[in-house]
Amino acid sequence: MKKEFFILIMAQICFVFIRVKFAETEIIVMSETQTLFLFTDGSVNTKTNVGWGAFLAVSDIEVPLEIVTNKVKLKRFEETSSSKLEIQTILWALSEIQDFSGKIILYTDSQTILGLPGRRVRLEKNNYFSKQQRQISNWELYQQFYKITDELDCEFVKIKGHKKTILKDDIDRLFTLVDKASRSAVREENNSNNYNKF
Repeated sequence: MKKEFFILIMAQICFVFIRVKFAETEIIVMSETQTLFLFTDGSVNTKTNVGWGAFLAVSDIEVPLEIVTNKVKLKRFEETSSSKLEIQTILWALSEIQDFSGKIILYTDSQTILGLPGRRVRLEKNNYFSKQQRQISNWELYQQFYKITDELDCEFVKIKGHKKTILKDDIDRLFTLVDKASRSAVREENNSNNYNKF
């Protein structure tokens, strides 16, 4: 009787542990037939060339904002620029979910990112050199971009940033979370640096 009771208690503990662990990754862990919606953005301090990238991955675009606000992930990048940070953030985000085998719909306001698939043939044909025979900026990141998107089922969707609140739909509101998170991170770092000067 005691043995059966002990086994039951241990089973319940394991079940709770599994539920907790799954809750931490439920936004990302999904079946192969599902779609992952990925939102990325970044913000740069042009004086220090330090930027913060942010991404959010959800399985349901109608998910309440209060549930996913704390799910936004941030990463700091040094020696970067606005266009460079956009692709650095996407490469980081895609590497974080690389084990996902379903379809990924990535929302971005970066025209550079949206134009990369269409530029691939010409870039690879010219070995990432310009007409002036100069290696183009960020060419290594472009190579990484093509490599990782070849391995994943990705679709890139243009989103217009900084819409008025009244005009925002669910997708816009989710994108606003990463936009605000990256800008807030830059602002907080700037404030911290300014404070430390005194």
